[in-house]
Amino acid sequence: MNILSAAKKRHTAKAYDAQRRIPEEVMQQVYDLLRNSPSSVNSQPWHFIAANTPEGRARIAKAAQGGYSYNAAKINDASHVIVLCSRIDMDEAHLEAVLDQEERDGRFRDAQARAGQDATRRSYVTQHRFGNKDVAQWLEKQVYLALGTVLLGAAALEINATPMEGFDAKVLDEEFGLNEKGLTSLVLVSFGYSSAGDFNAALPKSRLTQEAAFTFI
Repeated sequence: MNILSAAKKRHTAKAYDAQRRIPEEVMQQVYDLLRNSPSSVNSQPWHFIAANTPEGRARIAKAAQGGYSYNAAKINDASHVIVLCSRIDMDEAHLEAVLDQEERDGRFRDAQARAGQDATRRSYVTQHRFGNKDVAQWLEKQVYLALGTVLLGAAALEINATPMEGFDAKVLDEEFGLNEKGLTSLVLVSFGYSSAGDFNAALPKSRLTQEAAFTFI
């Protein structure tokens, strides 16, 4: 399937077949898509919690109660669920971890190149921390790049996915001790195969026209 066909075919699944499981070799591709997503200055300010068991999904579903109960079945009936978490700040440990990994992966021809990359990334962090004063929001934007990557990838892999912001982040952060790790939950994605109850699968895709969405200059 080419990328445009995948984009046109994908939809947000509204109900899952609880009896169907995605093969782990397919989900490994999903995990690799997330890990290889783009981010500003290769900051990679994310962490992913993947649930592939009923017990794991039930822990995530604790955050889909009360006003968010409409999402509980999309979590419990799915094959897999991933919590996309964002770093709260770009701390020294993470900066060093990313830089060290870049060196292991052969990104630097010499010490000067390593120092230059470090300085560039730190300049962006400084700008967002002290200039724009929006460092947390900047980091969250990078996680949403990963979200877009994995949704398109899931369609290309011919599996269904459901992004969800409708959950209690405080409950989920406490469940997994995220704040103590410098993280916060941002968005959930369920993966699986649609059931007959997925009304959205039969609806035509609706997007604004090219004339409305673009200005060509």
